[in-house]
Amino acid sequence: MDIKSAAFVISNSDVAKCPQRPLPEYAFIGRSNVGKSSLINMLTNRKHLAKTSGRPGKTQLINHFIINDNWFLVDLPGYGYARVSKASKKKFQKFITNYFEQRQQLVMAFVLIDIRHKPQPIDLEFMTYLGLKEIPFGIIFTKADKLKPKAIERNVEAYCQELLKTWEALPPYFITSSTKRVGQEEVLDFIEATNQEIEQLRKQES
Repeated sequence: MDIKSAAFVISNSDVAKCPQRPLPEYAFIGRSNVGKSSLINMLTNRKHLAKTSGRPGKTQLINHFIINDNWFLVDLPGYGYARVSKASKKKFQKFITNYFEQRQQLVMAFVLIDIRHKPQPIDLEFMTYLGLKEIPFGIIFTKADKLKPKAIERNVEAYCQELLKTWEALPPYFITSSTKRVGQEEVLDFIEATNQEIEQLRKQES
């Protein structure tokens, strides 16, 4: 997929105020220090589309970006370790839950995982939540440039084995590096293929 246009649309904390256009929507979420904004900027070939910060937890709203005028990329607040008050964390975790459970345009959630670390309970619990709510998701491993190829292979295999303890099949997963621009084509091609499948189903139903 070629990214011909990428533009910010709206930020809010109320799922009812999200864009009403019936376009496929892909949500990006992960722990607050996982490199989400850098990944979004890398995927879209825009240096400052998503705001990056040295302070984890900066994203605290539902952020919609329109891509190629035919699908939405959604930047969601990170979970865990964010330097915000308990009251603020509880508030935006509530609208994240509302988003996932009420947003009909949502096609898939991409859960971002720092490839350097062993499987974390907070990430596994979030994936379990998505599974219970029957929300399709994929995994994007970030910061692959921080490890050597053998270590990447070993860590991904360990994660897959952990998931297979509770899941019958593995979700799609991608290995990325924002600094080395690794994984951009794979993620975007997956989204493009999914969009094409959705369009074909719509044509069959009409």
